[in-house]
Amino acid sequence: MRGLLIVNPQATTTSRRLTDLVIHAFADALDLEVATTSHRGHGMELGQQAVAADLDVVITVGGDGIINEVVNGLLAQGPGPRTQLATLPGGSANVFARALGLPNDIVEAGAHLLEGIKQGRIRTIGLGRADDRWFTVNAGVGLDAEVIAAMEHKRRHGRKASPTRYIATTASTMFKTARNRVPQLSVTRGEDVLEELYFALVQNTNPWTYLGNWPIQLCPDANFNTGLDLFGMRKVSVPKALQNTRQLLTQRRASALASAVTWHDQSEFTMTATRPMAFQIDGEGLGEISQVTFRSQPAALTVIV
Repeated sequence: MRGLLIVNPQATTTSRRLTDLVIHAFADALDLEVATTSHRGHGMELGQQAVAADLDVVITVGGDGIINEVVNGLLAQGPGPRTQLATLPGGSANVFARALGLPNDIVEAGAHLLEGIKQGRIRTIGLGRADDRWFTVNAGVGLDAEVIAAMEHKRRHGRKASPTRYIATTASTMFKTARNRVPQLSVTRGEDVLEELYFALVQNTNPWTYLGNWPIQLCPDANFNTGLDLFGMRKVSVPKALQNTRQLLTQRRASALASAVTWHDQSEFTMTATRPMAFQIDGEGLGEISQVTFRSQPAALTVIV
């Protein structure tokens, strides 16, 4: 088999030594090329090149962000490419890898995937699209995108993305959202409309994210075999900002919150904001948007498990 292994050098939980270890292991099993990403969007370029070269497999080393770029490259010409995807966890959350049932340790995951390649263990999964951008695990408008932007700013200034810092940043952002007091977001599905939302999240699988090993399950029924799930909040108050944060990040079913609204297994819906709001896909901030349409695409990608 011919493969390409793509390393994100900014991966937060992978050392060079461990990366070299898994590279050697895969090089023994495959006719392997190795590439290191050097700029934003590079993973997309490499994914497109892998499909053009008719490679059998692309292996990513990193978090959900590099997976998203590579997937968008693999699917640039549409769903169902022959080239398969394997992913080794190297980020802070690794939602996609863990949702596929892979170990969260890069060495253990590498051994597991090598066996998967040898045995031909594959799975075809559904993905989401936000306008023209594919996503594997989640997307969001408002709160979570603002938290991601704030965390990216802190990381650029040398601060690590720890669970404690994430909780503090979420609470601070929730307080700012509550202080604004004006819900800015609506979601439309055919003739159905959800209005006056403070923020909304879309999941293609469960959980939404992790705090260390703690899964945050906003839409616990979301999975790769169904359509998209939506989670939104209609009420956020300043006095309860910290309480809302605690409930979001600690309850097993945050959808049970009194102010929450959820949709399960949706094929398409559109979010519209009265002013530009922060937008994220698979944990990567993508600036601000005023409108975005989400669609579910079944059987879009084949992965090695």
